[in-house]
Amino acid sequence: MFFWGAATSSHQVEGGNYNDWSEWEIKSAKIKVQNAKLQKWPEFILNPPAGGPNPLQEENYISGKAAEHYRRFHEDFDIAKSLGHNAHRFSIEWSRIEPEQGTFDEEEIKHYRNVVEALRKRGLEPFVSLWHFTLPLWLRKIGGTENKEFPSYFQRYAEKITAALKDKIRFWITLNEPEIYSLNACFRGRWPPQKKSIFSFYKSLRNLAAAHQNAYEAIKTILPKAEVGAAVNLSYFESSGGLINDFFKNAAEGLMNFHFLNSVCPKIDFIGLNYYFHNRIDWGFNKNANKWLSDMEWEIYPEGIYHVLTSLKKYKLPIYITENGVADSRDILRQKFIQEHIIWIKKAIKEGINVRGYFYWSLLDNFEWDKGFWPRFGLVEVNYKTLKRKIRPSALAYKKIIEGNRAL
Repeated sequence: MFFWGAATSSHQVEGGNYNDWSEWEIKSAKIKVQNAKLQKWPEFILNPPAGGPNPLQEENYISGKAAEHYRRFHEDFDIAKSLGHNAHRFSIEWSRIEPEQGTFDEEEIKHYRNVVEALRKRGLEPFVSLWHFTLPLWLRKIGGTENKEFPSYFQRYAEKITAALKDKIRFWITLNEPEIYSLNACFRGRWPPQKKSIFSFYKSLRNLAAAHQNAYEAIKTILPKAEVGAAVNLSYFESSGGLINDFFKNAAEGLMNFHFLNSVCPKIDFIGLNYYFHNRIDWGFNKNANKWLSDMEWEIYPEGIYHVLTSLKKYKLPIYITENGVADSRDILRQKFIQEHIIWIKKAIKEGINVRGYFYWSLLDNFEWDKGFWPRFGLVEVNYKTLKRKIRPSALAYKKIIEGNRAL
């Protein structure tokens, strides 16, 4: 069976979370507005038709109630089912499960059990992510992913969730984009804890790799038939030719695309691929043509997903596209975006690449981390003032794509 669906993450859609991100959002909102005022913004972003904050408002950068998916998941899964989806990727919020070190909240565990049951009831295969960037405050206070005990803490959490959901979950994603998190949180200083250290970067990435391995063993011990993977963000690094450009391409791929996967093999059953970026190297990085851009001015380059998929063939593992999406508040890019990425995915499959699923990012408009609410990735539009859901035309176009390629 080929899985078709969309993805969400807890902090970005649930609302009401209190973790290292929600604490940082409040502290940093004012400076983000000041930085935003230095940029030129198109009118359609500063005056969003569905209401809600824009980049020049502090509330844009505070997750707050988000899309209130925590309370509305039944409604949201009804929408997903109506759109022809047969699978859904979501994440569990660690800060809800273990709000204090070693203390687990059974009511919150019950909530996520209800989430899984709601998916099963609607015929949607659950793909659960155990970690999607956020940390409980107690863990942040003792160093977060840089703490040498982080792998043990994560293993304990994974054991607790696996024991609670073992009869309901087949596909487990331990971590989301560990390389991107470590880069932005520990080297670039863009995300909490805003470190700018190559040593912090490597320490974080090393601990996340160990955490995946520990969680893999924990899940397999409890549930031997489980399929356990990780979601990695891979860019298509394209050399314009020549020894220097080829060197930088290989170095970039080695660090950002393959380092984590090489670190955790063979303790991985499948690869979750998040694809967003093309990076053309021509005596420097990001020498892209930028002919087709999203609202966030990210280049849209569908062919890149084919090249990234073929680069993964060497691992001889099943691949699920766990994220692939576009910020498009006017819904004028999304249909073509999905269609063209599917065309290149089909080409990879015909050439023997073992792709088994596609999850568009995202089911709902959501809180896009340090950018806040203004980027609109959702198949479903969310009015942030009323929280009313509205299915976008591109979501119906995606439904037709699914119906035409159900057995891809």
